[in-house]
Amino acid sequence: MPRPFQDELVDVIPHLQAFARMLCRNEDRAKDLTQDAVVRALKAQDKFQMGTNFKAWMFTILRNIFYDQLRQRRFEMEPIDDRALSQSTPATQEVKLHVRDFDRAFQTLSADQREVLILVGASGFSYEDAAEICNCAVGTIKSRVSRARAELSQVMEARERPATARYQAA
Repeated sequence: MPRPFQDELVDVIPHLQAFARMLCRNEDRAKDLTQDAVVRALKAQDKFQMGTNFKAWMFTILRNIFYDQLRQRRFEMEPIDDRALSQSTPATQEVKLHVRDFDRAFQTLSADQREVLILVGASGFSYEDAAEICNCAVGTIKSRVSRARAELSQVMEARERPATARYQAA
């Protein structure tokens, strides 16, 4: 017996919030985006086909809202988040340094590559579900994931090499 719509919705909210944070890179906008996706899903719950992938349906809604908002904001100026600037503290653990390096390397990827790595790598979607969410062919998703992983690996390797080795190679 399928679970009630509201139960599915409640269960997927933490995943939506994580996806929104990765897309927005701003906590407040991510919360707003998640809320907008939930509201839109509730209004359109009669359009959801029971037995299909609810999580993929919700991610598609969230992604569509994000890109709609991005198109609307294309010409708006983004305010500087002063809190983020004032909250920087030196890393106290090596793990934090690795996470920071990974995040910086991750941000060098194109938006399409970041998106598919979030969907396939971090959120655990299949290539087929990711293709449905991104509205493109499965082969395109596989290609983007492959190129993104290769590029990410290359950037991380370059960061791990000591500075002297980088200068000797040049």
